[in-house]
Amino acid sequence: MRRNQWLAAPLGAATAAALLSGCGAQDGSAAGDGKGVVMGISDKVKATDPASGYDPGSWLLFNNVFQSLLTFPKGGTTPEPDAAQNCDFQGSDSKVYKCVLRAGLKFSNGNKLTSQDVKYSFERTLRINDENGPAVMLASIAGIDAPDERTVVFRLKTSDATFPSKIAAGAGSIVDHTEYPADKLRTDGKAFGSGVYKLDSINEKAANFSVNESYSGKAKPKNTGVTMKFFNEDQAALKKVLESGDVDFAFRGLAAKDIAGLAGNTGNQKVEVVQGTGAEVEHLVFNMNDPVAGKLPIRKAIAYLVDREALVKEVYNGTAVPLYSIVPAGIGSHTTPFFDRYGGSPQVDKAKAVLRAANIKDKVKITLYSTPSRFGPSTDQEFQLIAKQLNDSGLFDADVKSVEFEQYDKDIQAGKYGVYVKGWVPDYPDADNFTQPFFGPDNVLRNNYDNKEINGTIIPSTSAKSDRTAATTDFTRLQDIVADEVPILPLWQSKQYAVTRPNVTGLQWSLDASTVFRFWEIAKG
Repeated sequence: MRRNQWLAAPLGAATAAALLSGCGAQDGSAAGDGKGVVMGISDKVKATDPASGYDPGSWLLFNNVFQSLLTFPKGGTTPEPDAAQNCDFQGSDSKVYKCVLRAGLKFSNGNKLTSQDVKYSFERTLRINDENGPAVMLASIAGIDAPDERTVVFRLKTSDATFPSKIAAGAGSIVDHTEYPADKLRTDGKAFGSGVYKLDSINEKAANFSVNESYSGKAKPKNTGVTMKFFNEDQAALKKVLESGDVDFAFRGLAAKDIAGLAGNTGNQKVEVVQGTGAEVEHLVFNMNDPVAGKLPIRKAIAYLVDREALVKEVYNGTAVPLYSIVPAGIGSHTTPFFDRYGGSPQVDKAKAVLRAANIKDKVKITLYSTPSRFGPSTDQEFQLIAKQLNDSGLFDADVKSVEFEQYDKDIQAGKYGVYVKGWVPDYPDADNFTQPFFGPDNVLRNNYDNKEINGTIIPSTSAKSDRTAATTDFTRLQDIVADEVPILPLWQSKQYAVTRPNVTGLQWSLDASTVFRFWEIAKG
């Protein structure tokens, strides 16, 4: 999700526990401490109704205004109870999931939150099935029962051990059944949840949040409220107000060169750069039906020639790191098969050998398709550098075409491109979310790749294992297959950054692989 799920999901070791208990930290106070804080962000909040929003700005709002049954703890990728007191799978096949709610839950409007609201919320999202919403994440639900006020039972169509992770984020937001229509989206811009904060107002310029006095959960807010100012991709304006002190911190939206410059300027007393782990990735995608890119020797030759270190240094100013697998570092079951097979630097001799062995003697003419309107202004520069790397080998005649996203998306679905870019931000921090969406006939890549072992054996096997460490062998095999067949070429994995005034603390707790931005951890001195 967020680099729109292609960009789907935020730039924001994953396991889904079979048994999730509610013990641990004490419940948070409903009254925030400290001062209010002002953040600047380049993303828009495209929806305030969780049945619709599927973008970084909207999920940031959902994570703070609404509760889910489960949540990701700061610094962790294993979901823990939130609105629930405890949750667990019933039986060994990961097809029935039961949760018991905390006692005394209320929405910010004072209404009682019960299992009926939970059932209503999930069924509503599935019923509306908004094209811009998260219903796709809940597709494994066959039915929901609410036998009493505090118990909810999910019956799943197939084994889905990642279900706890799927409902621990924005897709699991619980709404008040008296406030939200059952079969259509709410359109008045208001939001009523049971989360740590209330949404007081929102318009094109800003959103204002205050602490929810009815909140019952583990979080303890360290501020009295948050104002989000929107800069609509105006990177220069965001940097200016940060340095002037008109905002306390910036998240998502500063240019890579500005972040790198600020991080390297240790004498700058106005701002500080906070760095965390990111799980946003970018891939070069190959159309398996294309007469050029569809040839395995050509794809392998490209894998030998692409210099990821140069890409992250020259294009992204060190704000990303090279990626050598479809599962990024920091996510459970991550391996490095592309590094193991093709190396970490260009190997022209090996690229030449694989082409000559396939009797490919002439320069390979190929076009790389880019779309900066979806994947960022640096995408064209990145693809120009990849084309240069291919051409410098003497083995390719590569060029780049930049296309606006609306046309780009149509052309990919029509199979017109041989090589193109795709970016991905996860919905939840599990290897499943970097693998299952990419394979099969309706995969998000649209590259006509279908491996029977992956789709028929490996993915069903990993989906059934509630102990996620037990899925490592299968995920390792899957990553090896992809490196052998090269339907996609992983390029880079993001780092996450926030740039802040020196008197703001706690931002590090929102820059982890869970992609959850936690307002309540931010304090201003």
